[in-house]
Formats: sequence, structure tokens, C-alpha cells
Amino acid sequence: GKKGKRSKKSSKKGGSKAAVNTAAPAAAPAPAVSAADEAAPYALFNEMVRQAKSTPAPAATTDSGLPPGLEAILSSLTLPQQILCKLLCSPILNQRHLFDQWTTSMDTNQEKLQFVSQLESMDKAYPNGLAGYIKNAKILLEKSKMGVNPLDGWKPSVPTGEAFEIGTKEFDAVESIGMEELGRVGFVLVAGGLGERLGYGDIKIGLPTEMTTETKYIQMYIEYILALQNKYANVKLPLCIMTSNDTIAGTKKILTENKYFGMDESQVTIVQQGEGVPALLDNDAKIALDPKSQYKIMAKPHGHGDIHSLLYSHKVAQNWVEQGIDWCVFFQDTNGLAFHTLPLALGVSKKMDLVMNSLAVPRKAKQAVGGIAKLTNDESGEQRTINVEYNQLDPLLRATGYPDGDANDEKTGFSPFPGNINQLVFQLKPYAETLERTKGVMPEFVNPKYKDAEKTIFKKPTRLECMMQEFPTVLEGDMAKRVGFTSIANELCFSPVKNATDDGVSLQAKGTHPGVAASGEADQYAASRIILRSIGCQVDDAKPETYRGISVVPGPAVVFKPDFCACPGDYKVKFPNPSKIKISARSTLVVQGAGVTIESLDLDGALIIECEEGATGVIKDLKVQNEGFARIPVDASDSNEIIAMRGYRVEALATKNIVVKKGGKLSFEDFGTPSKSGATNNTRAMVDPKNLDLSKPDSAEKADGKQECGCVIL
Repeated sequence: GKKGKRSKKSSKKGGSKAAVNTAAPAAAPAPAVSAADEAAPYALFNEMVRQAKSTPAPAATTDSGLPPGLEAILSSLTLPQQILCKLLCSPILNQRHLFDQWTTSMDTNQEKLQFVSQLESMDKAYPNGLAGYIKNAKILLEKSKMGVNPLDGWKPSVPTGEAFEIGTKEFDAVESIGMEELGRVGFVLVAGGLGERLGYGDIKIGLPTEMTTETKYIQMYIEYILALQNKYANVKLPLCIMTSNDTIAGTKKILTENKYFGMDESQVTIVQQGEGVPALLDNDAKIALDPKSQYKIMAKPHGHGDIHSLLYSHKVAQNWVEQGIDWCVFFQDTNGLAFHTLPLALGVSKKMDLVMNSLAVPRKAKQAVGGIAKLTNDESGEQRTINVEYNQLDPLLRATGYPDGDANDEKTGFSPFPGNINQLVFQLKPYAETLERTKGVMPEFVNPKYKDAEKTIFKKPTRLECMMQEFPTVLEGDMAKRVGFTSIANELCFSPVKNATDDGVSLQAKGTHPGVAASGEADQYAASRIILRSIGCQVDDAKPETYRGISVVPGPAVVFKPDFCACPGDYKVKFPNPSKIKISARSTLVVQGAGVTIESLDLDGALIIECEEGATGVIKDLKVQNEGFARIPVDASDSNEIIAMRGYRVEALATKNIVVKKGGKLSFEDFGTPSKSGATNNTRAMVDPKNLDLSKPDSAEKADGKQECGCVIL
């Protein structure tokens, strides 16, 4: 599967709720606004908008019929801004209320100009402008009020796809197919979120994935891409990051300050969502003002479905096709297990010639997770394989010939409709062709919460949204049939960090995964242990421990950098004698570097192995016993928010460090104190940190002719 290995040097160049929820994310099987939706009262809408835009804006001295406060500043607006404001005040859009409270005083002119600038920005960001947004909103709000079921006329069936278990021949065979494709993959990171919900004041991709190495999420993702590039690729593998107004500055900062974590800057494309779409007050789609200011629109996120239009408008997908990229994978910002099963999913896509492949997890019937289903339209015969929300899947099945509804399969114990986790693999050329046809515009939905039974009053402003997993709804012809799934246990592919610790405690008490920092870290260690055991290694599990109310299995903490092991298929190569690998429950193992192989190891403590670039070496007959790492509980008041959200800090009591140098030479160092048994196996020297003089090199360090210390501070 190697596609011409590049040297590392060369690779771096480059009250009442709607009876039928029309707002269920990804439930709509067809574009939100169809040809039928253009019927009355909207048949003349587009023509009226065209006429309104083509009519010259009135001069500032003319009685325009506009609100006085708006008329007073017309001369300060550009012609496009004047036309937009006039259009918003027209009866067809009915947004005059936005300007009615304005005074004619010049004291607020600056605020008014900023307000119009915000409107203009929103108008440009939406594919058909604010006029199109309001039109679509009126259509969808009317459907919601009437209780229209977007799934009427569609019959569900089990979708095309394959389910796997780690360690089976079937898994290995399909993964090997996917490993052949790893050198031609582009990566799309959907990273529009801040960490405020987690108690973190910066962008989520800047959080550490685990505290053993403190590797950040964005760092881990880039290291993975570079590992694939160095091993499999003839080209530089590209990364596109979707940001928001909230995260764009932080994303650029973390990349710049860390020199893109070794990736060439030219490989990275950053695209930015707009400031959001206008919130809507009522069924007439009246735009809401910010409660804190009459000179600001209340904006809400439009959803991650915008990624498709951004990849189109920035020509990302088309450029990648021209660069020789065959696949692209969409992944989310804080899932530390995102790539363990990428080769498996690629193998399924290649084998089945899928245009879109959803990585999925086994799902219990009626579990509160959207299920992937194939829908067939009774009249047209069209097929769509999409995510259907759990609260719609069961009634849909019962209404279309499945008397038991969403029921578990007797053989597997799971629903035949796997759970969606929003990690997607696209075959790039047909994906790019579809973007050219659709401009990447996804169908929208609306989800108003009503105060009254008549559904006329909203509890709070709503907005239109779109989801990236809705892409199958815009596929046509044969492409629409080439959509499927790859299912694997969530322990190997999905552990998002998205919840505050207190919220996670409540979720875990209900039997739901907490989705917090502590569980995300524990699951990363666990995934590596599962893979090690699948090939025959003896790896014990620690007993559960509780930190700030979250129960986790803390170890052994196993961290394999992607250049050592990027996927399960690498483990058999790196551990050729798995029966000779033994790792105790309290251990910590960190391995970095492509050239190291571990033939036999008995670990009871902490071991860190680093292989220098270009070096190769074998770890054999190594027994390590030391005090290792410890987790020290902390409470929510800890000043370090990264530690506080976990409920513990990691302290290195003693470690063995091994560096594999060129020529196969191994350098051994021990740090900290011996184990309680006094064992000092394979140690070169024991170092007492209290007596360690870091001001000058020791005798071993002087040998290289340099004056810098080579100490590692843990």
C-alpha cells in the first residue's frame, strides 16, 4: 500500500411543540423548498424581489415612505445597502419593524450604519440573500404550524453497509483495502465551537486530548495526517478547517504559534462561516432584534451543513481533485477516536464504490441516537440513505409495514438501523461534481417551540438550520444509490468531549455516555488497549475511579503517536510477538516514532519510547517496574481549567525513557524514584529530582560537545 514514501524533509514543503417535528435534524428526505413550494402565495415572490431591486433607491430628500430614522441616513449608505433596506421594508418581506424605532437624531448614525452593515453581511452570506432566507422561512414555518410530516410518502428499509468487530478476518481484509487508499485522502475538520460549555475559555481544538502527553486535538489530527503522508502518499495530504467568527482568530493563532505542528502551511485551508442567520420572531418570519440593542440583529448558527457551500465557494473540493486526492473525510473537533477506523471505512467505500459513507455505531432500538436508514419514495421511486431522528424512526417504521417499529435484531441484539455519529467519507470526484451542480446548498429545517396550542407564538426566536449529513438528499440518479455505512463499536471510533462535567454526571447516572474531558481521555487509552488485546497482547484494565462525579477506567494509559501506529493494521507489525507483551493495570506506555518495533515487554509502571527520525530499533526482553504516573484528585475550584474540568492532575513519579537512535542504539534514562519493590530493571541511572542540578550539562551530556542540558522535565 505504500505510494512512494516521501522523506520528511520534502513532505514539509508543501408549552406545545409541533405535533410532527419538521425540525428534526436530518429528517427531511427532500430539499426543503421544492417546485411545489413555489406555488401561491410565493409564485410571484422572485419576480417581486427582482422588481424591488431594480427600482432606483429614493434620494435622501424624497419622501420615500420608509421609516424616518432609516430615511435620515439613506445618503450615507451605498446603493446596494439602500436597495437592501428598501426591500426589507417592502410588503413582500415585511421587515419594516427593524427600523421603526429609529430616531432621526444623528447621534446614533454610527450604530445605524453598523446595523445596515450587519444586514448586508448576512444578505451576502446566504445563498439567495435575506429575501431567499425569509421566503424559505415562511414556507417551513407554515409546514411546521400545519404539522406536515416531511417523511410522508417515504418507506424505510435497512441501508447498504457493513458492520465489523475488531480482530476478525473480515475487519482485517477490508481494512487492508482501505490502507491502500490512505495516501489520497483530504481531511475536513468541522471546528466552529468554543470550549465555554466545558469550562474552557478558548477554542475546543486547543484542548489536550489526554494529560499523559498533553497533545492537543488539532495537534493529534495534524500528526495523524503527516504520518499517513510520510508512509503512504505521493502528494501532500490537505486539511480544511471550518471555523466560525468565534474560533477563526484562535485557530489561526494556535497554528501559527506552533508552526502548524509540522505541517506545511500551504496544506491548510481555513474557511469561515458567516456570523449566523437572523433569528425569527413568529410564523411571518419577522427578524428578531438583539434584546440588548435595537441596532443589532439577533444571529443564530445556521448549522454545520454550511461546510458544503464553503468547500464549493472556496473551490476546495475541486482543487483537491486536481491535486490527485480521491477521498475526503469529515470529522468533528473533539473526538479523539476519529481515525482508528478510517482505513476500515475507506475499505468499505472502495469495495462498494460508495459516493458517501457514514461511519456509524451499533445502536439499540429506540436509543436516543439518529438511525441511518434507506428511504424509498412511493411515487417517484427515489432513494435516499440518510439519518432519521430516533423519535421519527419508530413511528415511521410502524406506519410503513413494520408492526414492531424500531426493534433489535435477534442475532445481533442491535437495531438494524445503525447510529449516526457524523463522521463522513466522500468519494471526492462525484462529491465535487455535486457541489458544482448544487453550490453546496443543503436543505433546511426549522424547529420552533410554541407557547400555545394554536402554534402562533414562539417560546423564543427560532431560525433555519442545515446539517452536513443531509448531503444524500441532493444526490441524483445512480449517485443517490451509492450511499452506505460502516459500523463499528463506539469504543473504537466515537468519544466526543462536548459536555460540562456536572452535565456529564447527570448523563452518566442515566446510563448515557457523559461526553466530558475525563471520559474522552479514558476512552482514548481504552481504544489502544482494545486493539492490543485484539492481536493477543496481555493488557489489564484498572479498576474504575471517580473524579468530580465521573466514573472512568483510568488505565493503563496507552498513547501511541500516529507515526508509530496509525490504525489497527499497524499493531501487528509493531508488536510481532503479541503473546510476549504484558502491561499491568497501573502502567503508562507512550511510544513515538516510525522506526521502533516492540518484540517483548513486561511493563509495570511508566515507559516512554521515542524513536529518532530515520532510526530503527527493536525493544526486546525489556522489563520495567517503577512507580509510574499517578492521578491526584482536584475539585472544580482548581485554577487550571483544563485540570479542573477533568477532576484530576497527572503526576509523573517515575518513568523509564528510551530513545532509539540511528544505528539501532538504545539510550536508557530513568527519572523519579524506584518502585516500592526497589526494582531498577534496565536502568542506566536513578535520578533524584531534589538533587538534580539543571544549570549545567552532566558528564553524559558533555560528550556531545554542547553546553545545553538534555534533561527532560516531567
